[in-house]
Amino acid sequence: MAALMSPAVLQAEEKAPPRTWIDPDTGHRVIRLTKEPGSASLYFNINAYTPDGKQMVYSTPDKGIGLIDLTTFKERQLVAGPVGGGPGAILVGRRTPTVYFFKGSASDAKAASLWAIDARTRKQRKIADLPPRAGIFSINSDETLGVGSYIVGDGEDYNGRQAGQVASSSGHNEPEDKGAKMARRMAARLPMVVFTLDLRSGRVQNVFESTDWIDHLQFSPTDPTLLMYAHQGAWQQVEKLWTIRTDGSQQTHINPRIMRMEGSGHQWWDTRGDVIWYDLHFPFGVTSYVAGYNVKNGERIWYHYQPDEASIHFHRSSDGNLFAGDGSTAPGAQWLYLFRPELVPDKHTLGQNLIQPGQLRAERLVNMSRHDYRLEPNVNFTPDGKYVIFRSNMFGPSYVFAVEVERAKTEE
Repeated sequence: MAALMSPAVLQAEEKAPPRTWIDPDTGHRVIRLTKEPGSASLYFNINAYTPDGKQMVYSTPDKGIGLIDLTTFKERQLVAGPVGGGPGAILVGRRTPTVYFFKGSASDAKAASLWAIDARTRKQRKIADLPPRAGIFSINSDETLGVGSYIVGDGEDYNGRQAGQVASSSGHNEPEDKGAKMARRMAARLPMVVFTLDLRSGRVQNVFESTDWIDHLQFSPTDPTLLMYAHQGAWQQVEKLWTIRTDGSQQTHINPRIMRMEGSGHQWWDTRGDVIWYDLHFPFGVTSYVAGYNVKNGERIWYHYQPDEASIHFHRSSDGNLFAGDGSTAPGAQWLYLFRPELVPDKHTLGQNLIQPGQLRAERLVNMSRHDYRLEPNVNFTPDGKYVIFRSNMFGPSYVFAVEVERAKTEE
């Protein structure tokens, strides 16, 4: 006989959104993956999947770490919620099913430490204490190095954190005055250090120092010494995207500006590690592309999309055949999108080192008209390409959802 549920649990279940439905406007099945109101998927360019592609981590309402089995859709808690400021989910290793995260200290507000937990055995281990105000934001492909940054001194960070408060990569709602805080943080020109952490010895090695606002540190998913980073701030006011080796060499600006009010950002690595993709505008609200830069040969490809398909974030499937977008507040763009890329045929164009043009053909996946876009949906494909993962507050609190890439065969 099944166990009886308490009245409180029954009431919560009755109020919960449906576990699955077919979107009547698109014909695609949507699945609610998490039970807990306030749960959220990770930022779109953070690897949340175990190497076998069968499990995905997410942020629990108490800022702990949960794990979803993508074959059964069962959830379980991996790391309990915060004690003394932690934990904040970082990412899952690409070589092993290890989840890396950091914890704050209950006794020292400036201190944090990097930890790891095996998703199979749930065995935790402390890796190293971090420099004051530091966080680790990416782990390299062979899981030998972490990369992080910290502000030198007591200057105010972007989210209003004072010295010693640790950032979280779980990616919950941004503050409502985001633009003003970003402008103030950029103008402050606080001294920063970007560093690597040896995951075996705990040794910290500085990569470079800057008074620019450095953010979005991302290791290549295949090259353990290649790092991408971004200059943070209003997109048209910064030289945005760069790569660098972990020894500080080969610092390269990959998207020099060619037009006034041109802006780019929300970048991510292709699964194969050969292309960096990003959102590109000439200028904002006029002509927009999902642009790719090949780090091995410098080739570029720009896929054009329509204004009513504007998305906060885009993502590419592992096989390279599809893109997804999470929509935005642009007129008519309150949808999750599936995009099929098409190249413009080249009829022997005269010239060298030219950009390959293309366009994205859109299909709507989910009606997001009830979603409050102050919470970014952060679309990303599952490794097998069957689902697009996103988070949404369309039912009030945030939950983690998946939408099937293939249209449902029957309607409910």
